[in-house]
Amino acid sequence: MSEKATAGVHPRKSASAPGRSSSKGRAFWVSKLPPVSAFVVFIGGWELFCRLAGMKPYLLPKPSDIVRAASENAANLWVSVYTTMIESVLGFLISIVLGVGFAIILASSKLIEKSIYPYAIILQTIPIVAVAPIIVIWFGAGINAIVTIAFLIGFFPMLSNTLIGLNSADHNMKNLFYLYNASPLQTMFRLRIPAALPYIAAGLKISCTLAVIGAIVGEYIAGIGGGKGGLGYAITVAASRLQTAYLFACGLSASLLGIAFFLIVNGLSKWLLSSWHESEMNSSEG
Repeated sequence: MSEKATAGVHPRKSASAPGRSSSKGRAFWVSKLPPVSAFVVFIGGWELFCRLAGMKPYLLPKPSDIVRAASENAANLWVSVYTTMIESVLGFLISIVLGVGFAIILASSKLIEKSIYPYAIILQTIPIVAVAPIIVIWFGAGINAIVTIAFLIGFFPMLSNTLIGLNSADHNMKNLFYLYNASPLQTMFRLRIPAALPYIAAGLKISCTLAVIGAIVGEYIAGIGGGKGGLGYAITVAASRLQTAYLFACGLSASLLGIAFFLIVNGLSKWLLSSWHESEMNSSEG
């Protein structure tokens, strides 16, 4: 009797594994169906409205006009995307290094934090278009000024989030490090920085998209033209020539660039935190 029972258990287990995987795949596609359906309805309604209303392409281009403009100017569009991508990445990397570095300095001393952090807040509240001309005077027009503007926009989220994370380390663990005569550097690098990683990841997600915005804003003010202009320069030229379809294509390209940055940073965050932090562990299990 027991052999029959055990013999009946194993096939049931092996048969349930494919069913479980297929149900997960079905659930995945079901979850993607609403946004995809909404996108199709939106694009189709946009196309239909423009055709029925007889909208002029320079006022409101159809989605098909945007696709056509992007394909006809694919070479120039790719150069613009590539230029903006390089500027955004450079500004983003500098904001990471200086943001995390200054946060560590501020967190190492309450006196330094109270003395300097208010000025970082003041710097964040100044509109970037107000200081951009000064940056152009200091660094000259071109990539140096654009990268600086992208860095300034992405700097404060990295500084603020990292500082909050460093100050949020568990006090009991701090006391334990103190009891074992750990030096301030050991406490910082072995306790406070690991504890701040989720906050640093949150700052990265914010800063990476702001870096794209900062690069495009910088290109409006300090961009270089010709064949190496970025998306900001391409948008300016398209607007001056009433090439609205290409203007939409450039704007959508900038949006896709920001989404790509966010997905890369989000994947890196999951890789860093999924093995030990509850927020990513729960999402990976689901």
